[in-house]
Amino acid sequence: MRKSHEDLALSANEAACVTEIPLKQVHRFIDAGLLGDAVKIRKGVRTVPVTALVGLKLANATARILTLEGRRRLVRRLLDDPKAKSIREEAVSVDVRPMKHEVQRGLSNLEAAKKMVAADKDVLGGTPCLKGTRISVHDIAEMLANGNGVSAILAAYPALNERQVAASAIFARAYPRRGRPRRDQAWWKAEPRVSKVTKLEKPVPAS
Repeated sequence: MRKSHEDLALSANEAACVTEIPLKQVHRFIDAGLLGDAVKIRKGVRTVPVTALVGLKLANATARILTLEGRRRLVRRLLDDPKAKSIREEAVSVDVRPMKHEVQRGLSNLEAAKKMVAADKDVLGGTPCLKGTRISVHDIAEMLANGNGVSAILAAYPALNERQVAASAIFARAYPRRGRPRRDQAWWKAEPRVSKVTKLEKPVPAS
């Protein structure tokens, strides 16, 4: 039986991708105990339950408003009552509904991106590629990080579309390439272009 979102536990990289919080910040929040005992260690990897992702958003949003202890109490109240629409700590009241919507959108985007990627040992040695192609997801993500615009990427890879490019960025953030990035591609020598933030505004339908 397929797990619901509420039953899932995400790695720190996945949590950073879904919440759009920098990975270092996610680890800082965990180290500071802001998520309490919600964080588990599985096979040597920190995991964050989906139900605690809004807590990460809350901790990040109140970083300049509350002390560490104040944020810890605020997040604890949310973890104790995950269905709450707002959380209050002393004189500070936070509407968490927008954060819940953002987390849900992030989860849907990640799930949609994963459906567009396949890893086949017979294709580039199992490198994650966009389905139906031999195009590495991480190569596309690195082009974006290098400053290449979506239009430039589509010109280099006519078989792709904008949603596949966006999915590549999302997937690569949640599942970084292991080892050093390859630097033998021609686009590494190309002049960088300004790139807009890519996002899957709507879940990609399964093919």
